[in-house]
Amino acid sequence: MVAYSMVCVFFLLRFVFSAGRLGVTYSASATDLSRHICRYGRYVLSLHIENNDIEMWILLAILSAVCLGFYDVSKKQGLRDNSVVGVLLLSVVCSSMLLLPALLMSRMGIIESSSEFYVAQVGLKEHGLIVLKSLIVLSSWLFAYIAIKNLPLTIVAPVNATRPMWTLLGALLIFGEHLNSWQWAGVAVIIVAFFAFSLVGKKEGIRFAKNHYIWCLLLAMFLGAASGLYDKYLMRHIDHNAVQVYYTVYQAILMVPVFLLMQKRKDAIPFRWRWWILGISVFLVMSDFFYLLSLTDSESLIAVVSVTRRCGVIIPFLYGSLVLHDKNAPQKAVCLMFVLLGMVFLLLGSVNTI
Repeated sequence: MVAYSMVCVFFLLRFVFSAGRLGVTYSASATDLSRHICRYGRYVLSLHIENNDIEMWILLAILSAVCLGFYDVSKKQGLRDNSVVGVLLLSVVCSSMLLLPALLMSRMGIIESSSEFYVAQVGLKEHGLIVLKSLIVLSSWLFAYIAIKNLPLTIVAPVNATRPMWTLLGALLIFGEHLNSWQWAGVAVIIVAFFAFSLVGKKEGIRFAKNHYIWCLLLAMFLGAASGLYDKYLMRHIDHNAVQVYYTVYQAILMVPVFLLMQKRKDAIPFRWRWWILGISVFLVMSDFFYLLSLTDSESLIAVVSVTRRCGVIIPFLYGSLVLHDKNAPQKAVCLMFVLLGMVFLLLGSVNTI
């Protein structure tokens, strides 16, 4: 299995680096390779899952990934010719409004403590920890919004998707997590696929070392990885619904003075309401709910959850290629197939008998 994954990585890098001179043959070969990989993945997956149950936390991570993909699409469209700070403020305000009813009904006793939607009470110390998460996430989002507004969607999503590599390193060093062979293979294939995505993106003329929007994206990525590690700590000490509700409310409060200060600038871009902004809030709330719920499982691994969640890159990739007509779609499609292969390996690693 591990040898097979290494062969996949070899072919992936070969396709990426030779894409410029293979032309039409490249597209045909890429299609054939992708078909064989998917066929093999379906076959092996059926063998292992037929008589076993997939861990619930990995399924929750996959649901979070889907919502995260539509969240990226909504951000791209909501930020088009729009104020970054204004869109960010309205999105967190909408998210707060979606979550506040659960908080209020929990306090009024309408939602019982046994419900999945119950928001537990937390102390002053816990509120301080949640405020810190709000600052980390809000900073990450601010840099990410700037990047996604000014860069192609098929560049932003894959580069940001390399975040699991940093989360994995942190998880191994801080939490001492251990992965089985299938999970290691899945992590390796996905990380290499994301790296290949970035190499293909360079063909679009974006110089990573000198482009300040790329640096904003990298800052957002590192802060996001730090948030992922911090989430694992929080989930061990604070109710996941309380974390989601309170950190969202605190973000809205923190964004108000930032928005007012930015609007005083003479060169400030005016804010325009779009329904995509509501989509940002809805998909974010759903993604965070599934994500935080998956981390409450004592058997969950932050490295695997983070990698799986990043597979939501598939959705903005398809949108950027088919709707926004971003460049180098054939090369990126090959990389995408290897992301799917990595997902199969992660699923195999999550079944009970592995």
